[in-house]
Formats: sequence, C-alpha cells, structure tokens
Amino acid sequence: MDLSKMSNADRVQLCRRYFFIGLALLPLVWIVNFVCFFRYAFIAEPSQSQKIIRKYVILSLIGACFWVVLLSVWEIYFQIERAKGNEWTDRLSFVFPLGYV
Repeated sequence: MDLSKMSNADRVQLCRRYFFIGLALLPLVWIVNFVCFFRYAFIAEPSQSQKIIRKYVILSLIGACFWVVLLSVWEIYFQIERAKGNEWTDRLSFVFPLGYV
C-alpha cells in the first residue's frame, strides 16, 4: 500500500484504524502504525490531518512502549522465579528442566 498516493482523509482513517486495532492487545500493529505514519505526522507539511495523525502516532508509540516494558518485566520476573525452582514456572514452560519428565 502506497501511502503517498492516498488522500489525507484516507491516511487519517487508516492511521485511526491501525490505532484501534492495536487496542485489541496487538502492540505490533501500533509499532507498524508508528513506523508507517511517522513521516506524515512529523515531517510532512502542516495541516489539520497532520495533527490528527500525530495524535494517533504518539498514542501508538506510547502503547507499544507500554507493552514492551510490560512484557520485559514479566520475562525478567518469570526467569528469576524459574531459577528459584518454583513449580508454577515449570507448568508455564514448554521446555521442561532435565529430569522433570
């Protein structure tokens, strides 16, 4: 899809759609939204549509950063608890420690 051939209204609609799809717990869509629309949000000539796109791009970046932090914290916590030998961590694992099975 070539965004440069789209009208400003279509870009706003697509950016908004990507943002709301990302709300369905899909942070990768927010990252795609940020990357694809960054140029139209911050570099393109100022317009009313640029302000709207900028809002959704910034919110997408905030949401994606939130998910990256959340997943990183969970992974660190899980690995620390798994190293302690807690049983619940083994139940969440696909790869069982040697001698467990």
